[in-house]
Amino acid sequence: MTNLDEMTQTTERPPATQAPARKPKGFVTLARAQWKAFIRDKQILFWMLAFPLAFLLLFGLLNSGGDKASRSNVIQVGSVQFLDQMPAQGKQQWDDLFKTTRSTDRADALDKLKKGDVDAVVEQQGDTLVLHYSNADQVKSATVQGTISSFVDNANLAAAQVKPAITLKTQQVEDASLKPIQYLAPGLLGFALAMGGTFGGAMTLVNWRKTKLLRRMRLSPTKPWELVASRIVVSLVIAALQFALFVLVAKLLFGMQLSGAWYMALPLALCGMLVFMAIGLIAGSVSKTEEAASGLANLIVLPMSFLGGAFIPLEFAPDWLKTVANVLPMGHLTEGMKDVMVRGQGASAALLPMAILLGFAVLFMAIAAKLFRWED
Repeated sequence: MTNLDEMTQTTERPPATQAPARKPKGFVTLARAQWKAFIRDKQILFWMLAFPLAFLLLFGLLNSGGDKASRSNVIQVGSVQFLDQMPAQGKQQWDDLFKTTRSTDRADALDKLKKGDVDAVVEQQGDTLVLHYSNADQVKSATVQGTISSFVDNANLAAAQVKPAITLKTQQVEDASLKPIQYLAPGLLGFALAMGGTFGGAMTLVNWRKTKLLRRMRLSPTKPWELVASRIVVSLVIAALQFALFVLVAKLLFGMQLSGAWYMALPLALCGMLVFMAIGLIAGSVSKTEEAASGLANLIVLPMSFLGGAFIPLEFAPDWLKTVANVLPMGHLTEGMKDVMVRGQGASAALLPMAILLGFAVLFMAIAAKLFRWED
């Protein structure tokens, strides 16, 4: 009886004495739900990953020729002893600078020059080397004239057996293996982050408001900070995935060389994602439909990408464009990533851009909070 009484007491123990089952916190539940929604939404996946990656592949393939694409096109008309009898070292230097095509039709060669198909036409008349050029592209014509003139001067000095009093030695400051992808990849990564943050924030917010999900969250025990924090965490994970994917594609397919404190580009990318997510929340707050949110996001991201140096390296941009880039978050993001990824600078080079980006994020978050509404 004693054992039976003990078993009865054990089985009849009030449920209140048992440890309550732990429920997942609202933050974890929201983060998991948002992550599942992200990987299931084909439209957002396209704008965040496929669309920016297509730009990287396109620009990478177009610039895969790198050093050869920068050579000037020259047509050699007939026999040009200056070129045909050039020493091997000089010939190699010439070929590095010019892509030379032989032709016997002088009129056709000059016609191609007028149309802009070639940069110069070279022929020799006795001891005179005749260079034909077009002034349609003044920068290119001046470059060709100056370069060929230096070849002629060196040839005259060699023929006269005169040793130059001063010689010029040129050295490239970057690695000799530097390719266009070095400057394209950081800029296009900034574009990908802008697309992901802006489209993800805007379209998700509009969709939640249209489906009354925000209204149900407002009436549930879920705290507003849990909603915002879970969205931030998911966005940062997405940014890390974008960073890893872009670096791998640029390195494995196009030979991108990382230098300096390249790992600091990851926290820079995370700061950039915060900025553009906040911009996306602003767009989502003022848009009533997903189409309107998508259009507004495009209107923000594309001009900012062009003006901020995502597509056109600011090294080759006019001064006014550099000034505009300094007041845009995209400019600080792309330049900061180039500093630590391809320009060989240390970790400290990323600190100022990160601080500026975080300042933009706080500002845009405050604006988004002011414009935010739970229902239409």
